[in-house]
Amino acid sequence: MRISIGKSDNPRYVAAFMVHRVVDHGESLNTLLSDGLAMLDDPRQRGLAQELAFGALRWFYRLDAVLAALLSRPLRRKDGDVRATLLVGLYQLMILETPAHAAVSESVEAVRQTGKVWAVKLVNGVLRNAQRRMPELLDSVSNDAVARWSYPAWWIRRVEHDLPEHWQQVLEAGNMRPPMVLRVNRRRVDRQQYLNDLRDAGFEAKALGATQAAVQLATPVGVEQLPGFRDGVVSVQDAAAQLCAEQLQVQTGQSVLDACAAPGGKTGHILELIPGLKRLVAIDSSPLRLDRVRQNLERLRLSAQLRVADAGIPAQWWDGQPFDRILLDAPCSASGVVRRHPDIKLLRRDTDVSALSLQQQRLLDALWPLLAPGGILLYVTCSIFAQENAEVVSAFLARCADARELPLDVDWGIPRSPGRQILPGEQDMDGFYFARLTKVSTTIQ
Repeated sequence: MRISIGKSDNPRYVAAFMVHRVVDHGESLNTLLSDGLAMLDDPRQRGLAQELAFGALRWFYRLDAVLAALLSRPLRRKDGDVRATLLVGLYQLMILETPAHAAVSESVEAVRQTGKVWAVKLVNGVLRNAQRRMPELLDSVSNDAVARWSYPAWWIRRVEHDLPEHWQQVLEAGNMRPPMVLRVNRRRVDRQQYLNDLRDAGFEAKALGATQAAVQLATPVGVEQLPGFRDGVVSVQDAAAQLCAEQLQVQTGQSVLDACAAPGGKTGHILELIPGLKRLVAIDSSPLRLDRVRQNLERLRLSAQLRVADAGIPAQWWDGQPFDRILLDAPCSASGVVRRHPDIKLLRRDTDVSALSLQQQRLLDALWPLLAPGGILLYVTCSIFAQENAEVVSAFLARCADARELPLDVDWGIPRSPGRQILPGEQDMDGFYFARLTKVSTTIQ
């Protein structure tokens, strides 16, 4: 759904609008971002609006607790835009440490732009009060786990239960700004050469050790500024996601299925790594999302068989020819990439995890018959919750006689039973889970 909110010269207003749509209407920040930022003509203002929207959502639970302490009574539901303006203002004061005169005056102008003149005095008074009482306010919410960590209570409980030795580290990492990581197309250029190209273009970058193609920029930039991006020399992809193609262990001449393929980063990486595949079939249930796969492959000058289909119903799309390799990057809570998508904290519910677990099991059961004997299926999620990860794979291994785990002999992640879990922030990567399975012959006695 496209939004139409006209033009603005106030990035705080644009940021507050997007925060309001996420918090009060359950919309995805990713779908709001393009049209929202288009309200602003100045690229610097667009950058500020994006920072404010992401930041206010990342720290929503802490900011909202402070706001509740500042208000004599809660705002009415229909005034969610005023609340969002106050949250953006508090983010500037509490997290960015923006000078008070700028944060307050620009927030006042932002709420004035909503047409709610009555709120001008409120926003001015609340933010000035917050600026004077900041240490006291922060101390008043410090004993509340939700406000302290800025996650919903159910999320904190799951992380404490699933990762008892790492839960604080995981929560902290999820609140960090994510790095911009690139995948060098090694069919076109050596990673070191591309690092040299970046340096010559004035960009500071470093190689990441977990993968063979990952490069991390010191400062994020627009993709149009990257040397060779338009020509498919490089793509934007987190290092953890790059591990998928490497751990699938594809060989020349093999037949590969990339299930749930959109937006196509992993599809492209497999094709970059292994020339001479027999075929690569990439499927996704959404025509719009599959079109993104097509666009990415065109930029990379690569091709695959693209099919709009439900991976869980092979009878509708499978031609009966087995695959040597299957990548199942399963739909999940995305709890491991929350630093990139802070709105997930507000959009996900505890019950979603159980529902997703059932969907993941359905996909595994449906795709396993498509794997050739001796073949490999790599099960991947960008989740940190055990119910979507080790518990799904463990249950599948228990009910599937010809499935065996192939241990991952790697120096990243922590061992699960089965699989391995990358914690958010480990080697600057997102949180991902991997389990590699193979199909063995069974003998009926």
